[in-house]
Amino acid sequence: MTGHLSDNDFENLINDSESVSAGHLPDLLPTDQPASLPQQDLSFFGKIPVNVTLEVASTEIPLKELMEVDTSSVIVLDKLAGEPLDVKVNGALFARAEVVVMNGNYGLRIVELSGNGLNNLAS
Repeated sequence: MTGHLSDNDFENLINDSESVSAGHLPDLLPTDQPASLPQQDLSFFGKIPVNVTLEVASTEIPLKELMEVDTSSVIVLDKLAGEPLDVKVNGALFARAEVVVMNGNYGLRIVELSGNGLNNLAS
């Protein structure tokens, strides 16, 4: 098949499509070539900004206790010192990391990816 249809071929395809049942489709592609979808260039997605946050820990306390907090108060969190911290991308868990200092700035050293990494963010 050359990719160009004559008027007669086009009319035959239209007439044949009316008689196609759900269980049988005509062979429109040559059988010696597997059907494949063209590869799409998704590199433009790499420029989309995402929000990366580091969640140190959390806790749940009664509102009464929170109302009593002052500048010398300590709120105990639910994570032990030295445990890897949660790295979230747009609110979804992406990895676990430890905090490092590089050239005077905080940084994250990834120690564990969560599941399939970015693939989990799609849901």
